[in-house]
Amino acid sequence: MRIAPLRVAVVTAALAVGLLTPLSAASAAPADLPAPGVTSADGSSLVSVTPINDRQLTIEVRSAAMNRVVPLSVILPADRSVARPTLYLLNGAGGGEDAATWERQTDVVKFFSDKNAYVVTPNSGAYSYYTDWQRDDPVLGRNKWSTFLGIELPQVFDKAFATSGRNAIAGISSSGSAVLDLAIEHPGVFKAVGSYSGCAATSSPLGQAYVRLVVETRGGTTATNMWGPYTGQGWRDHDAVLNAAKLRGTSLYVSAGSGIPGKYENPAGVRPGNDLASQIILGGPIEAATDGCSQQLRDRLAALKIPATFHFPGTGTHSWGYWEDELHRSWPQLARAIGA
Repeated sequence: MRIAPLRVAVVTAALAVGLLTPLSAASAAPADLPAPGVTSADGSSLVSVTPINDRQLTIEVRSAAMNRVVPLSVILPADRSVARPTLYLLNGAGGGEDAATWERQTDVVKFFSDKNAYVVTPNSGAYSYYTDWQRDDPVLGRNKWSTFLGIELPQVFDKAFATSGRNAIAGISSSGSAVLDLAIEHPGVFKAVGSYSGCAATSSPLGQAYVRLVVETRGGTTATNMWGPYTGQGWRDHDAVLNAAKLRGTSLYVSAGSGIPGKYENPAGVRPGNDLASQIILGGPIEAATDGCSQQLRDRLAALKIPATFHFPGTGTHSWGYWEDELHRSWPQLARAIGA
């Protein structure tokens, strides 16, 4: 198992890196879009639908649990003549409130241009770990993201867009941990999970240090408002290694690099807004740590005889080029699970 020392300053700086590329220009709006006002049984509702071009939208959904409106990016299926499944694709620690998003940093729009699935990405929830917090927070407010992503949003989206009702969920870094927890908390809602560079063992010393760096160092608040006392049951309840048995029946794809510089550690491989030194010096130790966490999950699932796909390349840092590759690599498995 490769576990590099987790240095607070290194990890915090690396998590703060934001990358930016321009969005595509607007073009013709897609036909047959839902009108605002679609409401679920719990009172959550579709607030707005704004076309960007013929395949991309932004929508707003009001969460009844959080009493807030959440903006989301949507990529439409290539063919909407029949009901299609949905991939919920989560951004990292910044929750899409910064420049480090799938649409800005990767080829996700082009990649899904010939795919028959909805791709839905929340652009809110920074430093929340996309979980239900035990207490309202003075800095981050009311966070009931597990309720939103596992119950409210799928109900509203499925009703508004007449989907097939079959969902997958994938995420990077801190959201690579969250997607496993969401699948455990909402059995049957997500048929498949893609976890890229996440730390599943969130209650372990290493995993807890990683969570606290996101929530406390970056978010400026205390993680005890999220899962309670650091030694309490709340942290164990959200540890995907300890609760791995609940992942049985879910199609699982988990990946992490070694932290050793690889094919993207060169000037041509660095995404705009980042720099090569940071990608190596900061992104390397972070990825080595998530690699160790992911191998713990592999060992636990193997002991439970739960099938899963693991990809541990011999190189790779905590950066977008590798996450783009892992989305491409995992998509055939995710697609099979949801019928895309």
